[in-house]
Amino acid sequence: MAKRLVVALTGASGAIYGVRMLEALRRADGWESHLVISPSGALTAMHELGLHRAQIEELADVVYSARDIGAAIASGSFLCEGMAIAPCSMRTLAAVAHGMADNLVTRAADVMLKERRRLVLLARETPLNLAHLRNMTAVTELGAIVCPPVPAFYTKPQSLEEIVAHTVGRTLDLFGVPHQDMVRRWQGITA
Repeated sequence: MAKRLVVALTGASGAIYGVRMLEALRRADGWESHLVISPSGALTAMHELGLHRAQIEELADVVYSARDIGAAIASGSFLCEGMAIAPCSMRTLAAVAHGMADNLVTRAADVMLKERRRLVLLARETPLNLAHLRNMTAVTELGAIVCPPVPAFYTKPQSLEEIVAHTVGRTLDLFGVPHQDMVRRWQGITA
């Protein structure tokens, strides 16, 4: 049986992270992607990438509507390795932090927390206000990992694509998803 990872795209800037994650999962042997896109996530992806919802959905193995609270991923009996919300809007972060499972994205995230499965939030906003910071603290205390998509310049990236790949690769590392050439591993400072 394939390992399963739930991927959600919400309305924050950075739809590219979720799309690249789905592409990487498609290439990873033994992995299956389960996708849910919020309405704001679909709007952002169209604006930033020129991609329609259907084009993103084609990258996933299984697709759910954000309104389908009765979907498989809304239950703890759905076995998976965890969930990545990439990107994670501050609205979604707040809903997860306060147990507001009012759509399938936040319900699936709530399931990950209650089942003690890995939940990684690529929280995307800047600058951060106190509510954002408190919500990040709250989800961390609940067991989630807040993983803002912050560039790693020690890799000396030559393109935006390399910056995105590094963040996606590091996120996939958190779930044990194999990937090649996405992350330049730190080897230490050499003379």
